[in-house]
Amino acid sequence: MMRGRTDEVQKRRLITSLCLVGIVVCFVFVYYGSFFGSRVQRGTSTLRRLGSPYLGGSEDADSKQNDSSTALGLEDGDSDVALKSFPVCDDRHSELIPCLDRHLIYQLRLKLDLSLMEHYERHCPPAERRYNCLIPPPPGYKVPIKWPRSRDEVWKANIPHTHLASEKSDQNWMVVRGEKIVFPGGGTHFHYGADKYIASLANMLNFSNNNLNNEGRVRTVLDVGCGVASFGAYLLSSDIIAMSLAPNDVHQNQIQFALERGIPAYLGVLGTKRLPYPSRSFELAHCSRCRIDWLQRDGLLLLELDRLLRPGGYFAYSSPEAYAQDEEDLRIWKEMSALVERMCWKIAAKQNQTVIWVKPLTNDCYMEREPGTQPPLCRSDDDPDAVWGVPMEACITPYSEQSHASRGSGLAPWPARLTAPPPRLADFGYSSEAFEKDTDVWSRRVETYWNLLSQKMKPDSLRNLMDMKTNMGSFAAALNEKDVWVMNVVPEDGANTLKLIYDRGLIGTVHSWCEAFSTYPRTYDLLHAWTVLSDIDRKGCSVEDLLLEMDRLLRPTGFIVIRDKRPLVESIKKYLPALRWEAVATADGDSDSDQDEDEDVFVIQKTLWLTNDNLRDSE
Repeated sequence: MMRGRTDEVQKRRLITSLCLVGIVVCFVFVYYGSFFGSRVQRGTSTLRRLGSPYLGGSEDADSKQNDSSTALGLEDGDSDVALKSFPVCDDRHSELIPCLDRHLIYQLRLKLDLSLMEHYERHCPPAERRYNCLIPPPPGYKVPIKWPRSRDEVWKANIPHTHLASEKSDQNWMVVRGEKIVFPGGGTHFHYGADKYIASLANMLNFSNNNLNNEGRVRTVLDVGCGVASFGAYLLSSDIIAMSLAPNDVHQNQIQFALERGIPAYLGVLGTKRLPYPSRSFELAHCSRCRIDWLQRDGLLLLELDRLLRPGGYFAYSSPEAYAQDEEDLRIWKEMSALVERMCWKIAAKQNQTVIWVKPLTNDCYMEREPGTQPPLCRSDDDPDAVWGVPMEACITPYSEQSHASRGSGLAPWPARLTAPPPRLADFGYSSEAFEKDTDVWSRRVETYWNLLSQKMKPDSLRNLMDMKTNMGSFAAALNEKDVWVMNVVPEDGANTLKLIYDRGLIGTVHSWCEAFSTYPRTYDLLHAWTVLSDIDRKGCSVEDLLLEMDRLLRPTGFIVIRDKRPLVESIKKYLPALRWEAVATADGDSDSDQDEDEDVFVIQKTLWLTNDNLRDSE
């Protein structure tokens, strides 16, 4: 009897103990799970990885779309749910470019052909390797110097890299002076100033007043291997806008310096994929000792330039092969001359270290070539304007019948071409009346935006602007009288109207906002998002992820103008504390439009914040 009672007591004690342990475990799980799952300390220097991906949709698009709708408060009963905070990335990620991250390439062990520059092309991270965090500015970050002073100097703390100053000290790329980095205007080929070099190119072509814009006929330029973009910087005074292009290579941060200076620039490389620009976009392409092997792969890279040049467009090439007399340079020059002759290019001018070729105005030369001449003409079913992820081809892109018949681009000189209906308007079935109406609508909308921004915007505080979803470029056209430039972005899955934008004398690129943009953090002063968020939600990509990407692109104290459906705009407001953004103004989107679109305009400003580690480093 005694033994049975003892066993019963022990069993009761054991059950009591297990219950107590269970209660303690539950308390610890709830308390610390809540702590680590939702609490984010301001200024943390530890990189946190959250469950949701940083960029792009999940594997289950339908599930992602439902999650996104719930997060946006678009379902009944969920509109008042408090949103979590976003963590701060580790300081070493202050210059993160998710789709151009060399560390990611090493980690994933991607099998890339380095000789083809594939490692400098876009490789976006899979979901499990994407970060869901705010990119911190570097220690001591300051609001950027305003344009036009920024052309010649930037804060060293904003881009704390002085390698190029020492490596290129004899070429006047950049010089460190105290807290600033100064740009004397030099380059690898033009040590004594880009302005003098540009005038010499105009002189070689016999343009009036040594002005390279040739009375408005040269407006858009592609500068390949641009360095810190001093060539593009000094073209601006001649009413020429250059797309300065360079990869994230050994000359790290060159594009970051260009954008910090307020000069149009883009991270890209002539590798295996077409550059994200339509055919016949540029009047002039430029390579000044850009270290590109133009003869490789049957002239594939030179043929890509040919695709991008307008009828009668120029290629200015400054390189030892154009003037040196050693055996190797002579061989390269001989083979390159033979290649461009088969491409129907002719020498427009050759002087000292520079040669300028000109592309034909019509298809006549192509038709007169001997059968079997290489490179061949591209297939008739090849779309020369399809560029998003499309491989280059070693073929010549002939002109359309319209372009051939007009014996040129048919474009008005700048600035008349900005408002003149582009010749390629008919490719989309747009009428001149629709073009003029679009121009007028966006002129009124931009006026509204500026009135809203004036509540917080300081004079001359905007320079680098991005239109995240453009149609005909009318947003950018409405800003022509202001001292800004606009990167026009055309969605990769819509009407490829980017050629209309280039025909207007503007610049831009094709992109999918389910992925990160090819630029450094903190490079734009204003983002204009017209129904971009609605499109992303419709595609099944994460709106949260896009908001984080927008934060990455935007400079501290910069602005976002969202124009979107009213319920979505209202839901975005919940994210402001988590993103450290501040509301500036709202307006009815129908007030500046003659259409009832049920759109609202919401203006946001990004605050300037530093992590605790950054504050300590800057003291």
